[in-house]
Amino acid sequence: MNLERITEKLNILADAAKYDVSCASSGSKRKNENKGLGNASNGICHSYTEDGRCVSLLKILLTNHCIFDCAYCVSRKSNDIKRAAFTVQEVVDLTINFYRRNYIEGLFLSSGIFKDADTTMERLVQVAKKLRTEHKFNGYIHLKSIPGASDELMREAGLYADRLSVNLEMPTEEGLKLLAPDKDRKDMIQPMGFLRNEIIHRAEEKKLFKKAPMFAPAGQSTQVIVGATAIEDDRAILYSANHFYKTFKLKRVYYSGYVPVLADNRLPALNTAVPMVRENRLYQADWLMRFYGFKVNEIVNNDQRHLDLDIDPKLSWALRNMHVFPVDINKADLQMILRVPGIGMLSAQKIVSTRKFNKLNWEHIKKLGVAVNRAQYFITCNSNSFERRDLTGTRIKQFILAESQSKYLKNKPDQLSLF
Repeated sequence: MNLERITEKLNILADAAKYDVSCASSGSKRKNENKGLGNASNGICHSYTEDGRCVSLLKILLTNHCIFDCAYCVSRKSNDIKRAAFTVQEVVDLTINFYRRNYIEGLFLSSGIFKDADTTMERLVQVAKKLRTEHKFNGYIHLKSIPGASDELMREAGLYADRLSVNLEMPTEEGLKLLAPDKDRKDMIQPMGFLRNEIIHRAEEKKLFKKAPMFAPAGQSTQVIVGATAIEDDRAILYSANHFYKTFKLKRVYYSGYVPVLADNRLPALNTAVPMVRENRLYQADWLMRFYGFKVNEIVNNDQRHLDLDIDPKLSWALRNMHVFPVDINKADLQMILRVPGIGMLSAQKIVSTRKFNKLNWEHIKKLGVAVNRAQYFITCNSNSFERRDLTGTRIKQFILAESQSKYLKNKPDQLSLF
């Protein structure tokens, strides 16, 4: 192995892979048997960069050569950049060497398109197959499925990878046609449907036969680019995500703010960037849909097509629906308690469980982990120490933002000189 050449490839292809954020590795349990190498389990270790992106996996492209010319992609064929490609064996060797040094917990492998979908997908599968069969590697493997690849290759990929994902890239078909006219949305949908059916079938098979092989045990996910076009507001993005959750049983939809790297009249100006807080708000809204029982039209609608960047989506919903508050924390059902700002899933469950034995007051609620500074405006309890004032949603928002700013300045005394 030419170390200098491999290092050069690694620098190029790791940098090109940083724009893909869908690399979380939880959800798989692959036991180490027969004295193999590594062990993937629920709660696998993660490390995050300061902007919140996961770096726990060896995250690289097989190649940044590509036959497509997508406006938003740094690897598009018309972009004048340095190109490189790993061989299958080079990726295998890198993964094993990094794993032995305890740098990584697994591999996240994506790729540009060499000459067609099947050729590229076949090489990705070969990497996973070699790691599993020749090196008995039991660490986490996430493969990017190539849109348009055959069912046979997708089936084989599922036997060796923990998670598979097909990037939708643009949230809507209109956005894809505008920025990637060479691509067909159907090529992305078809493998997602195949994987959904195969995962369901293999899960049923596993119930009947304990030794049946695992198939993509961490499921499938996708990624959408946020802010590359003006036609895709948060409402369109969340409706699209909700559709794919329900139709294809996805584990996660990842939201990646568009990073201006190329000049193109179809794209935002190079001196503009999607604020990181917009990504954060989309993830919070996504969490509300998946775990808190919120519907998309409760979070965003025709009158409010973008999420409020100042406050989280749950608080935003509460302020628009003050007529349902306050709720009695000692009587309300779990679903209503989950809608109170400042109360998370675990705290809500503790409240419902604890109030069976004692009526809860503010001290009890604090001890159960509730963010009382927010919740106090929306609940009543067995106490008069705080009497809810007759405040409008606008005033409550002002109070909460002011308190957040005060806490920030208290924790950052060096910032006081700026005011």
